[in-house]
Amino acid sequence: MTDTAIAASGLRKSYGEKVVLDGISLNVPAGTVFSLLGPNGAGKTTTVHILSTLIRADAGDIRVAGHDLARHPDRVRRTIGVTGQFSAVDGLLTGEENLLLMADLHHLGRQGGRRRAADLLRQFDLEDAARKIAATYSGGMRRRLDLAMTLVGRPTIIFLDEPTTGLDPRSRRTVWQIIRDLVAGGVTIFLTTQYLEEADQLADRIAVLDQGKLVAEGTPAQLKRQIPGGHITLEFADLGQLDRAGVALGVTARDTEAMTLQVPSDGGMRSVRALLDRLDGAAVEPVRLAVHTPDLDDVYLALTETKKEAMQ
Repeated sequence: MTDTAIAASGLRKSYGEKVVLDGISLNVPAGTVFSLLGPNGAGKTTTVHILSTLIRADAGDIRVAGHDLARHPDRVRRTIGVTGQFSAVDGLLTGEENLLLMADLHHLGRQGGRRRAADLLRQFDLEDAARKIAATYSGGMRRRLDLAMTLVGRPTIIFLDEPTTGLDPRSRRTVWQIIRDLVAGGVTIFLTTQYLEEADQLADRIAVLDQGKLVAEGTPAQLKRQIPGGHITLEFADLGQLDRAGVALGVTARDTEAMTLQVPSDGGMRSVRALLDRLDGAAVEPVRLAVHTPDLDDVYLALTETKKEAMQ
């Protein structure tokens, strides 16, 4: 395993005249969560299908776990696991039987397969349901079993294509913790999702895909800093403090009823410290301070709207 888990350059895919991926490039460091965001039809699932050897790209150089995907797809398949939008669980089998079936496919042998299944049932908190038919599982349990099946072969890179679609908030957070635990163990996660909060919670880096092109890439914090609208709200004890703070900070707009000032800011620690130093110099102390920064919803909408306007 190299320091780079996935490297793709000039990735292209079309179906007839429909361009799905238009020369995108990606670099995913090993042992991290890389999230690909975008609306339906943006090309997220196509990207996963190409990188996981399910379909061929029309053009592009791709290396997964150090292996050239075009020349050595079998080597790539031995290092990866894939969990798609729709569960691969066989509802007519028990949870344990689903795992044993995967163990057979990975040629683990009878004893090795049983040990691996038992370990995964314990890891994913499915021991009590091991011998129950999977069709009786809740959505969260089925998703946990699906992830467990992906891990039977001990992949170093896992593609998760919208893994929490349709799950309730509690089950979604359970899956998030599983993902964090996998990454802590050295696994690389390539995550596609429509839930921006999910990417914000999990991803080390995020790329935004729109109409087959990458429109932005960076850490969640870096992407948020690209969007204006961040500010710090300061609340004061009385009107006198509010007025002195306004003079010190050069802010004329204030809410005298709520005793608050709103100061434009990127929300970074340096900005907050500088603001507090200016207030301290004016002998003013706020009773409450709140930092408001753009979230990924703002980032995504701003980036995709900018691209649409440029095309008009």
